[in-house]
Amino acid sequence: MGLFRKAVVLTAMLLGTMQLEAQVVLPPIFNCNMVLQKGIEIPVWGWASPGEKVTVTFENHTAVAKAGKDGKWSVKLPAMNYGGPYNMVIKGKNLRTIENIMIGEVWICSGQSNMEWPVASTKNADAEISAADYSDIRLFTVPKKIAQFPGQRLDEGEWWECSPVSVPSFSAVAYFFGRELYQKLKVPIGLINTSWGGTVAETWTSSETVAKDPDFAPMLDKLRKMDLNEYARLQKEELKARLGELPETDEGLVDGNALWAQISYDDQSWKSMNLPGYVEENGMSGFDGVVWFRKVFEVGENGAGKAAKINLAKIDDSDQVWINGTFVGGMENRYNDSRSYGIPEGVLKNGQNVVVIRMVDTGGNGGVYGDKSDLNIKIASTEIPLSGSWKYKIGKVSDVMTQLGPNDFPTLLYNGMIEPIVPYGIRGAIWYQGESNADRAEQYKRVFPNMINDWRNHWRQGDFPFLFVQLANFMRPSETPQESNWAKLREAQLQTLQLPETGMAVIIDAGEANDIHPRDKQTVGHRLALSAQKVAYKQELVYSGPTYKEMKTNGDKVVVLFENVGNSLKVKDKYGYVKGFAVAGNDKKFHWAIARITGENRIEIVSSEVKEPVAVRYAWADNPDDANLYNSDDLPASPFRTDNW
Repeated sequence: MGLFRKAVVLTAMLLGTMQLEAQVVLPPIFNCNMVLQKGIEIPVWGWASPGEKVTVTFENHTAVAKAGKDGKWSVKLPAMNYGGPYNMVIKGKNLRTIENIMIGEVWICSGQSNMEWPVASTKNADAEISAADYSDIRLFTVPKKIAQFPGQRLDEGEWWECSPVSVPSFSAVAYFFGRELYQKLKVPIGLINTSWGGTVAETWTSSETVAKDPDFAPMLDKLRKMDLNEYARLQKEELKARLGELPETDEGLVDGNALWAQISYDDQSWKSMNLPGYVEENGMSGFDGVVWFRKVFEVGENGAGKAAKINLAKIDDSDQVWINGTFVGGMENRYNDSRSYGIPEGVLKNGQNVVVIRMVDTGGNGGVYGDKSDLNIKIASTEIPLSGSWKYKIGKVSDVMTQLGPNDFPTLLYNGMIEPIVPYGIRGAIWYQGESNADRAEQYKRVFPNMINDWRNHWRQGDFPFLFVQLANFMRPSETPQESNWAKLREAQLQTLQLPETGMAVIIDAGEANDIHPRDKQTVGHRLALSAQKVAYKQELVYSGPTYKEMKTNGDKVVVLFENVGNSLKVKDKYGYVKGFAVAGNDKKFHWAIARITGENRIEIVSSEVKEPVAVRYAWADNPDDANLYNSDDLPASPFRTDNW
């Protein structure tokens, strides 16, 4: 009987395995609430048992495919016009039904952190979220994934109808772009967000293109030969040598109890670190995970027991904060937000008190950062400074520390986050990236156009519209004309407009000097939507700010002519001064110049310090905060230079 039961169990397991293998499987991007692109053949694909017949039925259209030896199958359904909701039925040895499908306009939304930046962290976020009730705008976020080779599948993902529930964590630029398109076109909009903060363009480019680039081909060859298990082992050994033991579980937080936050906890064995500061800059290069910080501070008799506020500058990425063992606040994945938490009455005591921070760093830099004046406790009019030496201890290390990072090699994010959604039918792509390539602008002049062509080659939809954001103004403004990596990167982006069916949103008036992540994502979305209306939908409108056309010299004067001026050039200055221009002679030394509008597309420029000008630059700075040249439609002029020095 024992042998019989064993045989029955094995047979059941075998049948179960065979049944599982026979299931028709679809990529997660084919799911309820999805939007399919109007006006083109609709590609649908998935996996089944080798040789299995698969039938796809959609709105009275049926297509049949047979799974290949690798189990993959694909069909193309006829083009359809706007409409919905529809259902799709996929039948093999099992049956799948996908409901609430719309036919509309589908856009890929990609780049680094300014594309990833969520609606919840933008200006007027509460009002924007409460008003985000658009059931015909659908949102899909590609999960972050690094892949050594192409041919990967998406691990997960869902389409969501746009609502106050689904929009807070979604890409703000993508949402504001899609919302304006919806309001203008009155058709369903599908937005596919596939972005990752801090990433470089070459990681979003496929191996076919990277293999032809002399700067990256050797790296690609190395990646293909790597043993990732051995890489992880070596990484772990190196980290142990630098950081000591690498705890895999956080002993400071057990079953919700913050043991290391208690006032009686003995932290004498902990190391010391000055805050504010990133942990990576304090002997922990490459660290991701949990770090605990503790600091003792004194409260006088007059402050004991009173309500107060603790200010902790900014914490990258998440935090939990305790005072004398009492939890007072925390934020999750809000690495660019200032921390200020209320301390209830009765928590502070006369004499020594303890503040404890549990910091979670999920990638890139981590720590408590900002101005030291922003670290303090305020009790009425009394301020207790908290900057300086803190005790710290590693609570837990992240698994990603021993794995490849998205920028370690080219192709990693193309393989993991782009290739798995090709060839899903799209209208075009929007792109916000470049900050991470700013120190290699000359290289970007080929890397970025090559990436665009690479995507177009893989999608096989011709030169689909590709719209991108020029870098915002950022960092401290310059008092004198200087060289600028960010200006050079903007120039590379401007030159990319030479590719067909491209458009660029200029936002040098929408950035923030002290924040690489400006909160005004509404302006970005609006200007991208203007480009889409022109480039993708061929509407007649002014979609670009003034762009440089040509320069002429006349003695000590320079005349610059512009394109894309609308009805005319315009200056945003109550006295009519055009700012941001600099000129240079043959000595290549630039000086600020006086500029004025002398025609609908004409600027006249002169500098008393340059008698024979040969070159002009406009808004050529990391932060050209005084640049004020626009066209009649209030779109800013793109930075440019006439020299190639």
